Amino acid sequence: MATDSSTPSSDRPDKQPRRARRTRMTGAERRQQLLEIGRTVFAEKGFEGTSVEEIAAKAGVSKPVVYEHFGGKEGLYAVVVDREMRQLLDMVTSSLTAGHPRELCEQAAFALLDYIEEYTDGFRILVRDSPIPQSTGSFASLISDIATQVEDILGREFKARGFDPKLAPMYAQALVGMVALTGQWWLDARKPKKAEVAAHLVNLAWHGLDGLEPKPRLIGHRKN
Repeated sequence: MATDSSTPSSDRPDKQPRRARRTRMTGAERRQQLLEIGRTVFAEKGFEGTSVEEIAAKAGVSKPVVYEHFGGKEGLYAVVVDREMRQLLDMVTSSLTAGHPRELCEQAAFALLDYIEEYTDGFRILVRDSPIPQSTGSFASLISDIATQVEDILGREFKARGFDPKLAPMYAQALVGMVALTGQWWLDARKPKKAEVAAHLVNLAWHGLDGLEPKPRLIGHRKN
């Protein structure tokens, strides 16, 4: 019997559907992909709980690809941490634009809370004790860097009010440390709302326990 040549080629059993071609990533794209995957896994499992095998599997590559880009888990972790530290410091530094000292305190509080809200995985990584040295230092040293930004502001305010400006560095550390620790708590609690947290932080910093306002208000343009 003659074969029916009119049968569509797509219906013939000997024909297999073509596989879609996989788009090959550039080196820069692959590096960025590994950084994003590493950031997520490190935030969830910590440094010790994360393996190169898991990162490679999630990226759909072999382990040597991770080693090629970062030299191993330690190298990937170091880059992730350094990037997060720079992001947080940049957000705080760029936020300090107001002229009134109280509004500057609000801006610093909002900057840290903004970072926690927008870069939650990054903050979870930063607040863990890093097992390897970082080029940008530890989270404690980062908080100290942020406090230095606030120190000059407090120093000028102390001098204008007749207080000893030499005490400004200590107060700056206390202020930034208070916001950072409250941020760690708010990371999981997420209540009350961000603006309310900022208002209460500045309320305590500005008035002290003796002069607390029962319903603190924000004086700057940020309301959320």
